[in-house]
Amino acid sequence: MPPTYPLIAIAAAALLLWLTWRLAQAQRQRRLTRTGYFDALRPLFDSVRGKIEPSGFPRITGQRGPHGFDLQAVTDTLTFRKLPALWVMVSLPDPLPLTATLDIMARPSGQEPFTHFPALPQMLPAPDGTPEGLALRSDNAAGLPPEELIARHASVFADKRVKELLISPKGLRLVILAEEADRGRYLIFRDAEMGATPISPARIAPLLDSLLALRADLLDWTKGKA
Repeated sequence: MPPTYPLIAIAAAALLLWLTWRLAQAQRQRRLTRTGYFDALRPLFDSVRGKIEPSGFPRITGQRGPHGFDLQAVTDTLTFRKLPALWVMVSLPDPLPLTATLDIMARPSGQEPFTHFPALPQMLPAPDGTPEGLALRSDNAAGLPPEELIARHASVFADKRVKELLISPKGLRLVILAEEADRGRYLIFRDAEMGATPISPARIAPLLDSLLALRADLLDWTKGKA
């Protein structure tokens, strides 16, 4: 009987080549899907420009009238005892005539990779009527807008996917949980792939409107103080 070792070696080499090809295809497909993560949002803006970040996800500036919104996707794969997450940061970086920063965080863990929330020195109580689980921090509580204004816009946290609302002299930001890794694939295979489906305009459009409405209210408040 002829030796089978050469046949086994050939089969093993063929399997290795096939696995290498599949891995390369999967990586290529991941790059393509990640780079197009914000593509469906283009109709929300008058114009869009952007670049690809080291994570493979895009960062875009979407112009809507006089306002330029900044959108980023932030991966969080190092969270202890939680599923890896994909966050989307929607910022309106138009300066505001404010003297204080207010950061409102839903269910803070201290491990959020997108925020400086723990660095703000003053912890504040949540205004009456706001959703449960909110924590507030500031660098100048005396310079904050009135509680009724804050409470009105903190209603955005009724959507459990909203994680953070930042109000600062540099502008405004909302952060939402866009996606979590599939629990089964992650627990068994440690597969933390996310972002295979572009985020939908229906999830982002309300955030843009909320930031514009908040900006308008803040400007009215500061004018009333003058």
